[in-house]
Amino acid sequence: MEQLQKLARKNILELTPYSSARNEYSGHEARVFLDANENPYNSPINRYPDPLQRKLKAEFSKIKGVAPECMFLGNGSDEAIDLLYRIFCNPGIDNVIAIEPTYGMYKVCANINNVEYRPVPLNSHFQVDAAQLLAATNQYTKLIWICSPNNPTGNCINRETIIHLLENFGGIVVVDEAYSDFSSETPFRRHLSSYPNLVVLNTMSKAWGCAAIRLGMAFASEEIITFFNKVKYPYNVNQLTQNEALQMLNDVVQIEKWVNLILAERERMIDAFKLLPICQQTYPTEANFFLAKMTDANAIYQYLIDKGIVVRNRNSVTLCRDCLRITIGMKSENQELLAALRCYK
Repeated sequence: MEQLQKLARKNILELTPYSSARNEYSGHEARVFLDANENPYNSPINRYPDPLQRKLKAEFSKIKGVAPECMFLGNGSDEAIDLLYRIFCNPGIDNVIAIEPTYGMYKVCANINNVEYRPVPLNSHFQVDAAQLLAATNQYTKLIWICSPNNPTGNCINRETIIHLLENFGGIVVVDEAYSDFSSETPFRRHLSSYPNLVVLNTMSKAWGCAAIRLGMAFASEEIITFFNKVKYPYNVNQLTQNEALQMLNDVVQIEKWVNLILAERERMIDAFKLLPICQQTYPTEANFFLAKMTDANAIYQYLIDKGIVVRNRNSVTLCRDCLRITIGMKSENQELLAALRCYK
């Protein structure tokens, strides 16, 4: 992809990546490892992990429907977010576009990498026109961030908007689908072959219940994934994380049960919130959380904290005044929250 060569930073194009010991003998069977200055004792964790997570990617490929060579695995989705800045954005020169409000790490990583961050506000329905996003771009715009389902609003961004961006923006469109397992929308990762400028993010932290192991993923063309692998640290996903992920991938039926339980509880919780005198509005959601506009978000949030119940106060976020973001927990946890709110005065 000639355009990709123009989008990537010059120093990245010229970069010679670190060649790890485990990469150099790739494709050969080995029994004796005297190459990486490892301690020969304390097997199996004395050995460095596979830097490209080949076995794990092969299993993910069966579930996600994406070829292993079109897949990057990282230390949470945040690593993939940071790498996109480091691959494509020249510090102090380039800029990125994002919807507002959305996941905060896009802006944090922009600031860390000294890249101008240009937010485009959503409308009252938490949607945005592609024309508005494109109007905010210029010749130095490298990335457009779209979180769908969006955090903290919970809704999916109109599919036609995203497709219009993919077909009319000359840079990279990043669609963050962290919550897609809770959504009825078709994931954009299934359309990678149609859009060479598409990067789709996903994670094991949400539906898979594996936030503690910090495993995120990026799906993109093989050319873009080559850049990810060139820039990432050699052993970015440790062996313990890889082992736990492999174990979870063998229990897809359990994950589906969890998702169905969460979806059922989500509807029950939204219905219950609508009956609360202190709740003014709930918003449509396709995630494992929902946004609720309260009479006084700050006071209600503090009241819940005093009772040992933690929700997310989004009062200071654009378009979310007096809103609390409620993650769907187990039924007993949800009941405790509702009981506390029913006693609020």
